[in-house]
Amino acid sequence: MRRIATEAGVSLGNAYYYFASKDDLGARALPAGPPGPGPAAAPARRALSTNLRIALHTGLDVMAPYQGFGSTFVQVALPMSSTASPFSAESTDARAMAIDLMGQVVQTSRRRPPALLQDRLPTLLWLAYLAITLHWVSDCSPGQTRTRVLVDRAAPLISRLVNLARLPRSGRLVAEMNALMDIAASDPAVADGVEVSR
Repeated sequence: MRRIATEAGVSLGNAYYYFASKDDLGARALPAGPPGPGPAAAPARRALSTNLRIALHTGLDVMAPYQGFGSTFVQVALPMSSTASPFSAESTDARAMAIDLMGQVVQTSRRRPPALLQDRLPTLLWLAYLAITLHWVSDCSPGQTRTRVLVDRAAPLISRLVNLARLPRSGRLVAEMNALMDIAASDPAVADGVEVSR
């Protein structure tokens, strides 16, 4: 905070006027999700794997200047009590926007996901983005090339898994996955009406 205040030419007190805490600063510093496909990507319908790869690489491009700050940000954002957590109440708008952008990735893809998966897929893709972000934070390879390779391999794999959900016998598996997402999204102390031991 002191360094930011110095570089901005304001007092430390003024920096805290604009940012209530380091958590608040961290929550505003990094995007909660990758940018949307954008006008250049919109006209042509492409494979889901292509759209996802473009979105993930664009997200990494946007975050690139903050890579040195990434590990500090993750330490601040990991606790669920942190306002910088991507799952916090304070992150609701950013999280909704990021999931909506992943919805655009799905909607502009050539093939629609199966009906059972359609509503959940943008959230699943956003969770994949968060996992890739965690990898990127600790990636010491030049230009974070290891993370870029991870994106290039993960996007087609995710697309193939979505295609598997179209098979006639996959309905139960998709339903179970949806039930797991419901539990994960519910009150952490209660899952499916059963008290969870801590």
